[in-house]
Amino acid sequence: MVFHLGPLQVHTYGIGLALTFWFSLWYMRRRFDAVGVPSEWLNRAFLWVVAASIIGARAVHVVANLSYYKSDPAGILAVWHGGLSSFGGLLLGVPTGIWFKRKYLPELGTMAGLDIAAPVLMAAWTMGRMLGPQLMIDGGGHPTAGWYGLRYACTIGKYGCMANGVTVREIPVPLFQAAECLAIWAILRYIEERTGRKPTGVVLAAFAGLWGIVRFTDEFFWLARPRLWDAVEVTAIVLAVAGWGTMAWLLLRKRSEPPDAAEPLVPLNAGGPDTTT
Repeated sequence: MVFHLGPLQVHTYGIGLALTFWFSLWYMRRRFDAVGVPSEWLNRAFLWVVAASIIGARAVHVVANLSYYKSDPAGILAVWHGGLSSFGGLLLGVPTGIWFKRKYLPELGTMAGLDIAAPVLMAAWTMGRMLGPQLMIDGGGHPTAGWYGLRYACTIGKYGCMANGVTVREIPVPLFQAAECLAIWAILRYIEERTGRKPTGVVLAAFAGLWGIVRFTDEFFWLARPRLWDAVEVTAIVLAVAGWGTMAWLLLRKRSEPPDAAEPLVPLNAGGPDTTT
C-alpha cells in the first residue's frame, strides 16, 4: 500500500519494517538488561544488523526468483515493493549480531546470547507479519473461497490477474503467521521459565525446531507453487530437524551429567514486554 504526503510517496511496507526493527531493538535491550548484562552496545550494532538482514533477505529472495528478475533487473533494488526472505535475513543478520557481541560483550557466550535473542525474533516476526506482508499487494497466499479469505490486490500474472490492482480472495497467510510466531514466542518463554535457559542452547534449539515446522507447513499448504519441495520447504525441514535433534542431545546430555557438573544458573528474569518493568 502507498499513500502520499504532498509529493512524498510513502510505502506502508517500509513503515512496517521500520517499526518492527525499532521494536526488536527495544525488546532486545530490555531482555539484556533483565539478565544483568550490558546492552548499550546494541545501539552500535543495530544499524549494521538491520542492513545485513535486509541485504541477506533481499539477496535470497532475488536468487529464489531469478527468472523474474532477469526480465526486470531494476526491480532487484525495489525493496519497498516487498520480497524479503526470512531465511536470508537470518543468514547475514545473525552472524553480524554475533560479531558485535564478541567485540563488545565477549564475556557472554554466543549460545547464551542467541538464547536471549530467540524470543525477540519471534516477537518481532509477529509484529512484522502484520505490518509488512499483510498491507502489501500480493500479500496473501493461495486463492480461497473460505470464509476466512481476505481480498488482496494482485499484480499481472498472479492467479490469472490481467491487470494490476485486481483483488483476489486469498488465504490471509500474514495473519496466520503472526499467530504462529506469537504462539512460538509464548512456548519459548515457557521453556525459559521452566529450564532457567539451561542447558545453554535449549531455547535456540526449540526456536529452530518450532519455526522450521511452521515455515514448512505455511509453504506447503498456503504459499508454494508448485506445492512441494521448493527451497523454503527444504530449508525449513533442515532447520526443524537440526533444532529438535540439538534439543534432544542437550537434554539427554544434561540428564547424564552428575549434579555438580551442571552449568551455573544464569540470572533469568528476561521477561517479555509484559513482565519487565
